[in-house]
Amino acid sequence: MLKAIVSLGALTAIHYQYRTIQKPKLYFKKTPENQFIIKKLPILEQKYAVTPWLINPHAQIIYMTLKHKIRNKPLAYQPIEQCRMLDGATTEIAWLGYDLPQDCPTIIMLHTVTGDTQSMTEIVEDLYRQTGWRIALCLRRGHTTTSQPFTSINIMGSVPDFQAQLDHIQRKFPDSPLYAVGSSAGTAVLARYLGEVGKNTPLRGAFAYCPGYDLNVAFDRVHKFYDRYMATSIKKRFILPYQQQLQQHPALQPVIKSKRLQDIQKVLFEFAGFDSYKSYLNACNPIDVFTNIAIPTMILNAEDDPICHINNAWQYREVIEANSATILVTTRHGSHCGHYQGLKPRSWAHHLIASYLLTIHTYNRSSQLVNKKYCNPVTNMIR
Repeated sequence: MLKAIVSLGALTAIHYQYRTIQKPKLYFKKTPENQFIIKKLPILEQKYAVTPWLINPHAQIIYMTLKHKIRNKPLAYQPIEQCRMLDGATTEIAWLGYDLPQDCPTIIMLHTVTGDTQSMTEIVEDLYRQTGWRIALCLRRGHTTTSQPFTSINIMGSVPDFQAQLDHIQRKFPDSPLYAVGSSAGTAVLARYLGEVGKNTPLRGAFAYCPGYDLNVAFDRVHKFYDRYMATSIKKRFILPYQQQLQQHPALQPVIKSKRLQDIQKVLFEFAGFDSYKSYLNACNPIDVFTNIAIPTMILNAEDDPICHINNAWQYREVIEANSATILVTTRHGSHCGHYQGLKPRSWAHHLIASYLLTIHTYNRSSQLVNKKYCNPVTNMIR
């Protein structure tokens, strides 16, 4: 019996060492800029070793969820500012490192489909600690810390709303180099915005973490359990509390009765101010304008992601490789927005994001694209 246990343990260790621990795979156009970026990111030359007891992708999601729920105290953003939208509605921007020097870079965070200030704590803290830069978490309608009046809502985010938030940030910190990070659903509005504006953006670089690419098919590929779970969560947190504000829409009851994300999306276009699902996709689907992305943008997907399936990335791999601005990184393990490593799990992905943004900032400075004083990335760490 003992020999059998030892043998099983040895086989498991061998499998972990040679089949689980692997280098990330990279897909990109070989331009001088991209080659400089890759060369300056040794993390991409090293093997990613997923936390042994979190190899299962569902285990990573459970761990991440529990970690957020049992946190000792909430992250104290300061301040949380209200931001007026074009139609009079109000969103919020939650700041960390607000009092850093004016010319210190700012990371603009775009949250997940059910995200809020506390669900985004881990990535916000990690990026703040690892870069020392200011963080501006842009909260969408229905995700704000206080109830705000609105008549329309887009669960995947609104480019005009994001533009208004970006303008607000620029007015606050006109000398700050701006970078953006989208997490899960937050990548949709980020990619759509970047594709619409091309080079006409104040953003110097971007990172898309676990994107779904095509809104028309991404939800159909979500694992059934998470599909139903997230549909229920969306309704409970961002639809049901606002029934009075949304009651003029005939789609309200169909949304409430829907049990799948795709079912919700196909009728929710009305809440977002569109007259059809087709017009909603034409205005919001990031993949339709993906080829127009013109600033350095790194994308990270895991092959075992049960929510944003890797087939979403494979479907558009050639499109990514043809765009000189985009770099796709894939890992065998990592689940959805997890990528934990070490026996005391910390996010490998957050380390990659921070390293990438610092590298892009260095490249911009060396190319004389940003002629401003560099903010020391180690002086404002969270202890």
